[in-house]
Formats: sequence, C-alpha cells, structure tokens
Amino acid sequence: MIQIITKLLGQSINILGLIAPRKSAHLALRLFSTPQKGRLSESQHKFMSSAKQKSLKVNDLVAMTYHWPGSKDTVLLLHGWESNAARWKLFIKLLRSHDYDIVAIDGPAHGQSSGKRFNALLYADFIKTVTETFRPKIIIGHSVGGMAAVFCLHENNHLKVDKLVLLGSPAHFVGVLERYVDLMGYSNRVHRTIASEIEKKYGHGPEYFSAAEFAQDLNCNTLIIHDKDDAIIPYSDALLYSSNFKNSKLISTEDMGHSLNNKTVHASIIEFMLS
Repeated sequence: MIQIITKLLGQSINILGLIAPRKSAHLALRLFSTPQKGRLSESQHKFMSSAKQKSLKVNDLVAMTYHWPGSKDTVLLLHGWESNAARWKLFIKLLRSHDYDIVAIDGPAHGQSSGKRFNALLYADFIKTVTETFRPKIIIGHSVGGMAAVFCLHENNHLKVDKLVLLGSPAHFVGVLERYVDLMGYSNRVHRTIASEIEKKYGHGPEYFSAAEFAQDLNCNTLIIHDKDDAIIPYSDALLYSSNFKNSKLISTEDMGHSLNNKTVHASIIEFMLS
C-alpha cells in the first residue's frame, strides 16, 4: 500500500511538472528533505538524560548535543536519516567502558534539534559547530552522517581529526538523488528540474557533491565498513570511498544490512580506534 501511495504521489508531481516545472521540483525536494520520523521516543529520552545536554546555535537552527565525559580522546557520533543520537546506545556503553570522551548529536529536524528539513549540507553545518566546540579527534558517522562529515571536513580545512569511521555511507549525492527519483517514479522532466533547482540554490549541481571525490583532500586515517547486501546504500559506494581516501581500510560485511549496529561492527571500530 505504501508503495502504491508513493507512486501515485510521484505521478501527481509528474503531472504538475507539465504545467509548473519549478513548483513540481520544489515539492519533490520538500518531500525529499522532510523526515517522517527520528524524534526521540520516551524510552530514548530516558537513556539520553544520562548525558550532559547542551544546545548550540547553528545559523537559525539549534543543534542538541549529548556529552558523556571521559579521559580518553573525544569521539563524535553522527546518526543517519530518520534516526537520532540514541541509535548509538549500545556503542556508547562500550565507549564509556573504555573511558572515551563521547559526544553525540541530533541532526537537523531529528531528535531534539530544531528544524523541519534535513540534508547533508545542513548536517555539515551542525557538525562544523559541534566540532569547533568539542574538538573531537575521532568522528564516526552512519549513512548520511558519514557523508555530511566528509562534506564538513572538506569545506573547513581548519578542522582536523585523526580518525574517521564511515558506516554504510553514501559516496555521492547523484546516487542518492537517483534512488529517490526511482522510488517516486519521477519523470525525466521532473528529475532535470530538481537538478536545476539544486544548482540555483547551492551554486552547484548534484554531481558536485561527491563525498568520494572530496575524500581525496582528507588526510585522516579512515575506516570504511559497508555490508555487501546493503539495500539502502550500494556496496559500490564503499569501493569508491576506498579508492579515494589516502589512508583507509575497508571492512566488508555480509548479512548485516544497512544498520551495522551490532557487537561485531562495534568491536572492529574499537580496534581501529585503539590502533
């Protein structure tokens, strides 16, 4: 039923595109950037209350941060689409057992952060402010959280981290957009107009926003973990990252899906952090 509704909505936007191309593109982009879930649940609030919470102003938005102090290096945790900082609960417990200094954030329009829209560029602005505040030596990002971290580090040369971990992260925006267009069943006309509107708003077309290419400018040691059966972000994106980072290690998993939120993956990350 959800697939049928999605396709019907896509066809409606296609029809609108015949008479009002820019309006159709704006509507498509609004749908693309509006999360339907990801706010903190009551049970998640209980766990997050164990942290020192601090809100940071980011342009006209507010980013919520969660801090568990420790004596070792500061680690910044970045969740993905329609998620929040609580997705790291199990990993945070493991990090605390190693006495790391832990910072997690809610992305724009997620968790307790403000906003109604989300994209990797807005997220990168959040990451910039949080990184300037807490100075992490290690950044760990799941899905678009990893992509946004690369965007942030590429655009802000003054921000330096020693290690970066990407978990099931998309390597380029073109692929993300194409999968959305395919999901909705948009016409070529609507697709082209979306790309045109992105260029008008951000000064670059979708093809510019390639985290894999941006990775060539980063000197941090990087761990890439990606499941070969990831149904959300294709494994080929991990291979692109691996071929572009100067200092990287790729761990390929099987039958773990996109989440990669399990003890095996956590152990691999800890081993990388301690190396």
